[in-house]
Amino acid sequence: MDPVGVAAAPDARPGPAWQSKCPWGAPNTTSISCSLADVMSEQLAKELQLEEENAAFPEVVAVAEGPFITGENIDTSSDLMLAQMLQMEFDREYDAQLRREEKKINGDSKVSISFENYRKVHPYDSDSSEDEVDWQDTRHDPYRADKPTTTPRKGFVGKGKDITTKHDEVVCGRKNTARMENFAPEFQVGDGIGMDLKLSNQVFNALKQHAYSEERRSARLHEKKEHSTAEKAVDPKTRLLLYKMVNAGMLETITGCISTGKESVVFHAYGGKSATEDKVIPPECAIKVFKTTLNEFKNRDKYIKDDYRFKDRFSKLNPRKIIRMWAEKEMHNLTRMQNAGIPCPQVVILKKHVLVMSFIGQDQVPAPKLKDVTLSSEDMKKAYYQILNMMQQLYKECNLVHADLSEYNMLWHDGKVWLIDVSQSVEPTHPHGLEFLFRDCRNVSQFFQKGGVAEALNERELFNAVSGLNITADNEVDFQAEIEALEKMNEDHVQNHGKKLSMFSNDGDPPIYDE
Repeated sequence: MDPVGVAAAPDARPGPAWQSKCPWGAPNTTSISCSLADVMSEQLAKELQLEEENAAFPEVVAVAEGPFITGENIDTSSDLMLAQMLQMEFDREYDAQLRREEKKINGDSKVSISFENYRKVHPYDSDSSEDEVDWQDTRHDPYRADKPTTTPRKGFVGKGKDITTKHDEVVCGRKNTARMENFAPEFQVGDGIGMDLKLSNQVFNALKQHAYSEERRSARLHEKKEHSTAEKAVDPKTRLLLYKMVNAGMLETITGCISTGKESVVFHAYGGKSATEDKVIPPECAIKVFKTTLNEFKNRDKYIKDDYRFKDRFSKLNPRKIIRMWAEKEMHNLTRMQNAGIPCPQVVILKKHVLVMSFIGQDQVPAPKLKDVTLSSEDMKKAYYQILNMMQQLYKECNLVHADLSEYNMLWHDGKVWLIDVSQSVEPTHPHGLEFLFRDCRNVSQFFQKGGVAEALNERELFNAVSGLNITADNEVDFQAEIEALEKMNEDHVQNHGKKLSMFSNDGDPPIYDE
């Protein structure tokens, strides 16, 4: 007898229902006769494969309560279904954010708060199940060291040979390993607790110092990136100030950078409409943004700390305030020069460390500096006498000394000289005011003497012509000594009487004014 036929023969005896579905029983197969062409048919092969799969894995249809979304029965043509899917994704992100906030606020505190009432969990969210471990149940970290036991007042624990003091090497090593968790999050300490790592005091102190240095360096780099202006660029706060000016209609558009210096970056912009009728905004403006890196202002506080206008507001402990005061100082100096009729940029507005002025030039092309322009002998002579007149006006009418006057800070436009960059300008009563004036006279005299102006005075003659003083010294050393003596006399008068000499004149009793 054929054993296959015996195994395949059906059992005629009736039995319970579970025997017919027993997985260890032989399946009831019936042989189907077919031709060779049907056997080679690919479509028939697919049908037979589907029948076998359906027989081996029957589909179980489960009826769920409420809406249920799976990847097989999503109907993307329904707007309601798409809205539910999007809302579910949003709620998942919202719940995850709440968990992060809880973890950040609670930290290692014994008393914790929960945002459970604010969570949004949908009934059709297939990812949520009752078997999930809630985040509050995972407070115990197997890698977290146990709370160290406090050493009693007697300083040791144990008896006899088992005495352990607080200076024990193993105890101190484990404490140091646990204290590494207090380092900054950016400092990767690794899984030293899980390995029962023991750090000596020397190693721990070195790591602590290195972590502190890295934290300060990271903060310094972040501060420099976020709160400082760089070469031909501005920080986010300065960019926000410029956006507000454009949105308010004060500026129509900002075209780009036209000049960079040690202390500022200058941009070109087209003027807009003024909010008030009495103030007219020029068609083209220059935006001077003072750099907030503080690198160039460390050695320039001497120009502002002894200026009586800003002396009370000067703070050595707050250097950022110096930058705003520097911009304010230039605004006040330009206003004085404008009232005296000296050719200079017109002040439009000052916002913190951003100063908006009129543009000296035309069609986005700035006026050339005096060092870059080639003038004829007649124009050079005209420029010299104009500068001499402006220096006298600046000293006598504006009561100012430029303190950085040279061919780099003078522009040639419309056939005349324009003065710029007066943020460092001081009054003649400044402790170093006369020294600054003598330096300006030297720069102007040397430039025009090299330019071929025969009428150009030397620095000592130019100093007397501008200041009105009559210092008769044969050489430069004695001349500067007399200047320092006049400045010392002014300082002594301030210390004794609390007043400053407004002018240095030839008669012995110069007029004074109260601070």
